[in-house]
Amino acid sequence: MKTNRITFIGGGNMTASLISGLIADGYDPQLITASDPDSEKLARLAASYGIRSETDNHQAVAAADVVVLAVKPQVLESVARDLSRTIQENQPLVISIAAGVQEGALAHWLGKDVALVRTMPNTPAMIQAGATALHAGKGVSAEQKDLAESILRAVGLTRWVADESLIDTVTALSGSGPAYFFLVMEAMEEAACKLGLDEETARLLTLQTALGAARMAIESNNPPAVLRKRVTSPGGTTERALAILEQGRLRELFMAALEGARQRSVELSNLLAKQKKLNSDSET
Repeated sequence: MKTNRITFIGGGNMTASLISGLIADGYDPQLITASDPDSEKLARLAASYGIRSETDNHQAVAAADVVVLAVKPQVLESVARDLSRTIQENQPLVISIAAGVQEGALAHWLGKDVALVRTMPNTPAMIQAGATALHAGKGVSAEQKDLAESILRAVGLTRWVADESLIDTVTALSGSGPAYFFLVMEAMEEAACKLGLDEETARLLTLQTALGAARMAIESNNPPAVLRKRVTSPGGTTERALAILEQGRLRELFMAALEGARQRSVELSNLLAKQKKLNSDSET
């Protein structure tokens, strides 16, 4: 798997994170190429990781076994259409990390019979602690699935979903999820300060508690419900606090929040597809 030539189209933060993770995992930097019109971005990537750089997307893709599309969703159509002929000639595995762009649209822009994997990473991937969902389009082989997973696993946990529509649920859960935990941390810090702690102490205790709870959950074979019960003594402080949270319908709030985020993900995806169709119609 570590002998495949990988080209990243786009030299932003996610590309840098993936490259960093791949190299830390033992990948040869000379098998990795990044292409971007911004020469300064490319210079930083080359200096930091020793990879190859290219300002011409076609040159970068021509010899690639894997092409990772890491550009903004708004420009993905023009990039994909421009690369269509080169990708058709070379037939690499194509991995998209662009949010909201459906496989049908990508397949239309890139041309028929493209081996395409759509992914939904999240921002902790930038520190190699991400959570990424993947969906394989028609024509993706088992070997290509393993290859796609190995690339995204370089920045954290990976999970496959059987239906592309579940990417919207993943967006609501892990895509937007870091913000939910940041909000909880923010609320805990504010409450602790109001109860007398100084800001630095409140912040450090909150962050270490969050880290410790996450590590316990990851390293345990038990679900969070069991872990919660184990730290909840009858008649104690934790039981009192949890009762207040349950009375505030915390579970219902999270259900509504994730459903709202999932619906918005669908809306944005459909809106992006509609805008692309209007732009295409106006050009003809």
